This record gives sequence, C-alpha cells and structure tokens, in this order.
Amino acid sequence: MLRATLVGFSAVAMWALLALLTDASGAVPPFLLSALTFSVGTVVGLAARAVLPAAKAGPVPPVVWLIGIGGLFGYHFLYFTALRNAPAVEASLIAYLWPLFIVIGSALMPGERLRWYHVAGAALGLLGTVLIVTRGGGISFDGRYALGYLAAFACAFVWSAYSLLSRRYSAVPTSMVTWFCAATALLSLVCHLLLEETVMPASPLQWVAVAGLGVMPVGAAFYAWDYGVKHGNIQVLGAASYASPLLSTLVLILTGFAEPSLTLLLACVLITGGAILAAKSFLFGRRAGTAGTDS
Repeated sequence: MLRATLVGFSAVAMWALLALLTDASGAVPPFLLSALTFSVGTVVGLAARAVLPAAKAGPVPPVVWLIGIGGLFGYHFLYFTALRNAPAVEASLIAYLWPLFIVIGSALMPGERLRWYHVAGAALGLLGTVLIVTRGGGISFDGRYALGYLAAFACAFVWSAYSLLSRRYSAVPTSMVTWFCAATALLSLVCHLLLEETVMPASPLQWVAVAGLGVMPVGAAFYAWDYGVKHGNIQVLGAASYASPLLSTLVLILTGFAEPSLTLLLACVLITGGAILAAKSFLFGRRAGTAGTDS
C-alpha cells in the first residue's frame, strides 16, 4: 500500500507544474489546450503499454468507460465552465473541495473506515488552500456568478466521485486511462470547435510547455493517480492532495513568478500538518487488532 500511495502522491507533485506550464503555453484557449495535452497524454499511455508488460484483466464493464471518460472530461469541462462564469479565486476555492469530498466519501468504500483525523487533516489542508488562493485576502460570493459557482461545485464532486469509483473497480488495469485520455482529447476538440477561436502556440517554447503539460500534469499524473486511488491509502491521498496548490506556488516562487510571504508559510504549516494528521495511522503504525479497519 505504501508504494501505491507514493505513486498516487507523485500525481499531486506533477499537478504542481500545471500553473507554470499553462502560463508558459501562451494564449491557447482552454479546450484546445485540453485537446492538445490529452493527445500527448494518450501517447504517454501508448508508450507505456508498449514498454511495460500487459496487465491481465477480463472484460471492462461499460460503467468503467462512463466513470473514466466522465471523470477526466467532465472535470475539465466543468472547471473551464466555472472559470468562464465566476471569478477565478472563488471558483478555484469551491473546486478545491474535491480532496475533502474524497476523504469523507471514502467511508462508503468497502474495507475503509473514516476517522476523525482524516477529516481534520483534510479540513486543515482546505484552510491552507484558502490562504494560498486568496493570498490572505478576503473572498466574496456574488449571486450573479451562481452558474460558475455551481459548475465549480459540480467539478469538485465529479473528480472526487471519479477517484472513489475508480477504487471500486481496482481490478481494471491503469492502462485503460490511455483510452480515457483519448476520448477526453476528442471531446475537448469538439468543444473547442464549437465554443472557441483557434489560437495555436506561437513559439517553440510554448510548444514545449504544451508537450510538458501532456507528459506530466495532464499525462503521467492521471495514470499515477489511478494506480494510487485503486491500490493506496485513499484517505491519505485525499488529504495530501491539498499539497498541490502549495507545491504549485513554491514552483512559481522558485521560477520567479511569485514572491514568498508569511501567508505562504502559514499555509505550508497548515497543509503539511493536515497531511501528517490525516496519515497518522499510516505513518506511525496501527494499534494491534485495528490494522484492517484504520486504513
């Protein structure tokens, strides 16, 4: 379980590059960027299938296709809709409810048991994320942006549901994510043609950024996340996912796109402390006789 949990957390680390690489990709509109990057993500999966030994698996239930494509495409469609119809700060905060939803929803999974420290750790992570996204300032919710807020909430629900339902079908090999990425790329292209004007990357550096997005945060990260939520400690992964905005901010600071602050330091303490609290039994062992129920 430790190995799978670490693999899952590697996805969180890769998502930390999302903001930097998206900014470096230029003025490419969201759905076109999604189509391009998920196409690269599909190639990542095909390359892995060619190199790694094939996983033994039976027929894939139709519901798995619905979960996979609905999760990847549905999340991005709703997220882009939220950003188009609500201020980015408020929309991002609502969307970042998904790690908390995963932690709470994990109690419904077979063989899982929700403990107080799972919820407390996720709540601390959410508080740290609030500090990062708002930069220590206030937030306000305006009824004019109700559609955007609703889309952001649905976005959080869809991603948490995708993660939890993927665990219920843990026998389905992670290589299936290849086809989920391919379908997401195709559906994103359709949305682009219907909703956006085409603006391609304008320089080799921007193309490198698009390729980087497809290889890591919109490619390998989804394969790692699938493996992690299927075989790792899902409560720990849920709470630890709040490290993504923190790591993303640290990357921006290291590359000169953001400045360090006391607010960031406090957010770091909250998110790190929350992740350690949520992983308490996982990191420091379980009492005898509770190994099967405290994960």
